[in-house]
Amino acid sequence: MITTTEHLYQLFLQHPVISTDTRKIAPGSLFFALKGDKFDANTFAKQAIEAGAAYAVIDNSSYQLGDQYLLVDDVLAALQDLARHHRRQLNIPVVGLTGTNGKTTTKELINSVLSQHFKTQATQGNLNNHIGVPLTILTIDKTHQAAVIEMGANHQKEIELLCSISQPSHGLITNVGKAHLEGFGGVEGVKKGKGELYDYLKQSAGVAFVNGDNTTLMEMKNARGLSNVILYGTSDSENLVSGKIIDNSPLLTLQWTNNSSSKTHNVKTQLTGAYNLDNILATICIGVYFKLSDEEINKGIESYQPKNNRSQIVQTASNTLICDYYNANPSSMFVAVENIGKLTANRKVLILGDMFEMGDEAAVEHEAVIKKAMGTPVDERIFIGKEFQKAGLTMGYELSATNSKTFYATAEDAIAGLKANPIKNSTILIKGSRGMALERLVELF
Repeated sequence: MITTTEHLYQLFLQHPVISTDTRKIAPGSLFFALKGDKFDANTFAKQAIEAGAAYAVIDNSSYQLGDQYLLVDDVLAALQDLARHHRRQLNIPVVGLTGTNGKTTTKELINSVLSQHFKTQATQGNLNNHIGVPLTILTIDKTHQAAVIEMGANHQKEIELLCSISQPSHGLITNVGKAHLEGFGGVEGVKKGKGELYDYLKQSAGVAFVNGDNTTLMEMKNARGLSNVILYGTSDSENLVSGKIIDNSPLLTLQWTNNSSSKTHNVKTQLTGAYNLDNILATICIGVYFKLSDEEINKGIESYQPKNNRSQIVQTASNTLICDYYNANPSSMFVAVENIGKLTANRKVLILGDMFEMGDEAAVEHEAVIKKAMGTPVDERIFIGKEFQKAGLTMGYELSATNSKTFYATAEDAIAGLKANPIKNSTILIKGSRGMALERLVELF
């Protein structure tokens, strides 16, 4: 017999912990036998029960060995339906956010601020996909007063699905840029895909927080006729919150104004990168909207320490590293390169790795980044990866090292080169796509 969502939910209320990995079974949990590219977790259902799971949710009747094995049509759909049902029982604000860049940093900032006043739950790490979002929703219990849910996507209709599960009452798109171009089918596809959050807020009468300085987001908002809109930006006209950078050397200090009270404050952050101004202003705006005190907002901003190699400052014996190698796309590359160009430092170095998932745009986008890097006032530029090598050759650059630039085909080649020619007394930006694994370079500095 097929188990219904309602029956599954009653069992979930008795066993409110979800497991998806038999190596980490929580005693008394519900095990969901999700399929992967190379495995079928139905085969691990018996192992999960033996390890202490109360029930195993499966979609292959061959593995149903008793009452503890709950048969459904599709395990992933059952997990998503369970989360959707659970969300409907929660009467709390849920802030959903997506965007090309800055999602995780902004989510962490919002959670840091809101948790100064509310008991919050937020997406852990970057578990922001069709599995991570339902798992996060299912960790929200009746003691929580607010939630912050990050939603990622690499093709259209994904945000629509994640909104149907998380049902955000409030939403934020950080920005729309050049990422996952292959899956989205170009920048217009990215815009349409990210805009699915605005579509959901429109039909559910939710509140959208929109960067009034961002022409693309304002156009997207206007095209949908969104009415419940709260603006933030660098000017005080129509924005609930406005602000500017007053120091960036390399950590940011902001001055911000609550335009409803006309009070202005300074806040020191542990973030680097002028591009984080928008993320911080969005967070402050949400704090003001939810009626946190200015002191609570500042404390939440000041106490947030970046991790996971996103805009993370690492001080070594002889260098200052800006570790930003969690991911990369043309939009984030441009702003990161721009930022180091503006920093005050004795000696500045760019180390840039290939950008993945660029599809047909790979050649032109890598050439554009090289051009941007060559036009930025830094002392040394190191490009790593086959795409950068190809682009460099196309642009007529010699691939042999010069004083201002070096091309390496692989990270291994770069490691050998940097060991032979160590960099000292410099501020170094390390940025590339996750697959380049540029964290291997850090120990060289």
